[in-house]
Amino acid sequence: MFLKLGVILFQLGGPDSLEAIQPFLYNLFCDPDIIDFPFARIARQPLARLIASRRAGHVAHHYAEIGGKSPLLEYTKRQAAALETALRADFDARVAVAMRYWHPFTEEAIRDMERHAPAELVLLPLYPQYSKTTTGSSLNEWSRRFHPNGWNPRVHTIEQFYEDEGYLQSVVEAVGRSLAGFEDPREVDVVFSAHSLPVAVVEKGDPYQRQIERTADLVWLRGGWPSRRHLCYQSKVGASKWLRPSMHETIRRLAAEGRKHVLVVPISFVSDHVETLHEIEIEHRAQARGLGIGDFRMVPGLNDSPAFIEALAGLVRSRVGAAAPHRAALPG
Repeated sequence: MFLKLGVILFQLGGPDSLEAIQPFLYNLFCDPDIIDFPFARIARQPLARLIASRRAGHVAHHYAEIGGKSPLLEYTKRQAAALETALRADFDARVAVAMRYWHPFTEEAIRDMERHAPAELVLLPLYPQYSKTTTGSSLNEWSRRFHPNGWNPRVHTIEQFYEDEGYLQSVVEAVGRSLAGFEDPREVDVVFSAHSLPVAVVEKGDPYQRQIERTADLVWLRGGWPSRRHLCYQSKVGASKWLRPSMHETIRRLAAEGRKHVLVVPISFVSDHVETLHEIEIEHRAQARGLGIGDFRMVPGLNDSPAFIEALAGLVRSRVGAAAPHRAALPG
């Protein structure tokens, strides 16, 4: 009999309609791991309502241009289904999805797992690099919501996987496929882009920036490409100091240097969503072309690519000690 295994994939979440944008943003800015300052417990909800109401209209335009909703849930569901299929060679496996700021929420994934009642449970946030604002937030929400009630599995947590060989190989393959589409890769500037973070968060010890830089180094070392490479950050919100250089600054610099061929690698995202499909593919492409960079491309997200799914399966197997089929002992 196969061992019963559960896996929960944690992700950011995204609005499933234009009407869901404001409540999605409210949930985001209500997160204590995002909005954290003196007296935040008192001011967080009013501030979240204010920010969400002010940003909803602007953000709605972005979602309208990519189909009227976030594709993140669909991609994550595909990842869950593919991972479940891969794991069923070794386990009686169930993979559920827990989104942080929109449905299905963490408590919905917990109810799903309670029905399956696995003996082993792997918590797998789909953020290769750790930050308190992403992985930390998802795991904190899990801790708040999970209360053993007749089902008390052995829980394994994967907090980051940016150094995992399977993950790195899936990124290398994706970048290699995109670079092969250029006439001369030596003329291409490969720009690794990551979601930015307030400098204050990093200064308090968050490892995100260091892990992003290490990810880019490891991918580049394995790829061995003749192109030039760069690292930048995107998606800054607010007036505080965030990690730099920004993608806007990087594109301006490359244009000033007369560079004509740019390939962006979204290194902190494993699935396409508004920050890749709109911010990079629409906004930054328009900026690049306006500055004379006529050939601006993006490496698609890993999404449910076979190499990435196998990497996730490898992470799960290694965490529960099952490189080979893992069967529960039958009563004798």
